[in-house]
Amino acid sequence: MTTTNPDIVLASGSPRRKELLSTLGLPFRAEVSDADEHIAEQIPPSAFVETLARRKASAIAAKYQATQRDTVIIGADTIVVLDGQILGKPTSEAHAEDMLTMLQGRTHEVYTGLCVWRIPDARTLVSHSRTEVTMRPLIREEITRYVKSGEPMDKAGAYAIQGLGSTLVTGIHGDYFTVVGLPLYLLADFFRQLGWSIF
Repeated sequence: MTTTNPDIVLASGSPRRKELLSTLGLPFRAEVSDADEHIAEQIPPSAFVETLARRKASAIAAKYQATQRDTVIIGADTIVVLDGQILGKPTSEAHAEDMLTMLQGRTHEVYTGLCVWRIPDARTLVSHSRTEVTMRPLIREEITRYVKSGEPMDKAGAYAIQGLGSTLVTGIHGDYFTVVGLPLYLLADFFRQLGWSIF
C-alpha cells in the first residue's frame, strides 16, 4: 500500500458527487464527461450503470493517456428502477410528476455504477451498488409542489434523498451514498485494489 495518492479526476459535474468526494479529504478536480449516455439494447440495470460509468471515465481518461503521472479517473452513473423499468432523469415537470406518482407508496431500487480508470497503465475496475428505497404515499398536491421546487429535475427518479426528497422516503435498505450517487465503500475498495489508501 503506497502512501502517496494519485491525481484524482471526477468525471462528473454533479454537485452531489463532488460533495461526497470532498468529504474524504482527497484533493481532486471535476470534469464533465461528454460521453454518450444512450443504450439502445435492453440490458439489466447493473450492466446499464456499469456501462455508462465506464463510458464517462473513458471519455475523460482519453485526455490524460499521455501523462506519466499516476492519475485516477472516477466515473459514476445512477438510475432508479421500479418493476424492472429504468427511470432516469425527468425530461419535463410533467414527466417528473409521472415518475413520482409511480414511485409513491412503493419500494424501488437505486443502482449506481462505478468505474475507476488508472493512468498510465489503463487498469480499470468497474462494479455497481444497489439499494432499496421505500417512498411514503403522496397526494397529487405534494407531488406538484415538490416538482415546482425544481429539485427533481436533474435527479434520477425525480427526487433527491439528501434534499427536500428526504421527506418523501420512509426507509432504505442498503448503502445511502449509492442513492446520492457515489458509493464510497466501493470507491475505497477500488483504491485499495490499486494500491492506494483513502486514509
